[in-house]
Amino acid sequence: MDQPADPENQPATRSSRAAPRAAPVIDSGITSAIVPRPPTQDAPILAPDGLAEGIAALAADPVFAAILDRAGPPRFRRRRNGFATLLHIILEQQVSIDAAAAMHRRLSGTCRPLAPEGFLALDDATLRACGFSRQKMGYARHLAEKVRGGEFDFDRLAAADDEAAQAALIALRGIGRWSAEIYLIFVLGRPDVWPAADLGLQVAVGERLGLASRPAEPELRRLGEAWRPWRSVAACLFWQSYLHDRGRAPPTLAAELYA
Repeated sequence: MDQPADPENQPATRSSRAAPRAAPVIDSGITSAIVPRPPTQDAPILAPDGLAEGIAALAADPVFAAILDRAGPPRFRRRRNGFATLLHIILEQQVSIDAAAAMHRRLSGTCRPLAPEGFLALDDATLRACGFSRQKMGYARHLAEKVRGGEFDFDRLAAADDEAAQAALIALRGIGRWSAEIYLIFVLGRPDVWPAADLGLQVAVGERLGLASRPAEPELRRLGEAWRPWRSVAACLFWQSYLHDRGRAPPTLAAELYA
C-alpha cells in the first residue's frame, strides 16, 4: 500500500486558535485582489475545480486570510487523467516529487508513448534503471494490465462521484487512500477532498493553527470538517503556505502530465 509523502518533499503553517467555520465573503478589496483570475486560453488549468470560488469562501477565515496575504493563492496545476499520471503518483509514494519526476523522465525516454502496452514490454532491468523498486514494478504492471484489459477505465473514473472514484482507485494494487485523494484533487479536480494522511498537510495545519505538534490523521480529518465543501482548496492553501515558508515553489512535472 502507499504511504504519505515526506513533508520536505510534498506541498503541504501559526495561529493561536483553531480555525472557525468559513463563511462566504460578500466583498473584500484584499480578497478580490488575490483570488486567481479565471483561466484564459493560454493560462494553465489549476486544481481543483472552483478554486477561485473556494478561496473567496475560505478567505473569511483569519487563518486562510493570513495565508493569502503572506503567500498568495495556490497555483498547483491540474494533471491529465490517464495511465501516465496515475503511474507518476505511484512513483511519488515514499519519495520526493522531484525524485519521482526524474524516474518518470527516464521511463518516458525509454517507453514512447508511455502507455500500458509498451510499459508491459519492459523487463525488470529496464525498470530498475529508471528507478523502480520491485514493489513499484508490481504495482505499475498491475495498473497497466487492468487498463489494457479494460477493467479500469479513466473515462468512467472521471464520470464517477467522489466516493465511487476513490473506491475504484483503492481497488488497484498499491493505491491507498492517500494516492486516491491526491488523484481526486489534482487530476479529477474535485473540490472537497481532504488528504489527512499527507505529512506535509499535517505539518502546515499544525503550524498555522499553532498546535503543539502536527496533528495525526484522525485529528486532521476531524479538523477538516470545518472547511467543507472546499476542503481541497483548504489543503492547497495550507500546502501553499508550507512551500512559501520554506522558500520553495510547486514542483514542475513533465509537460505531458498536465491537463
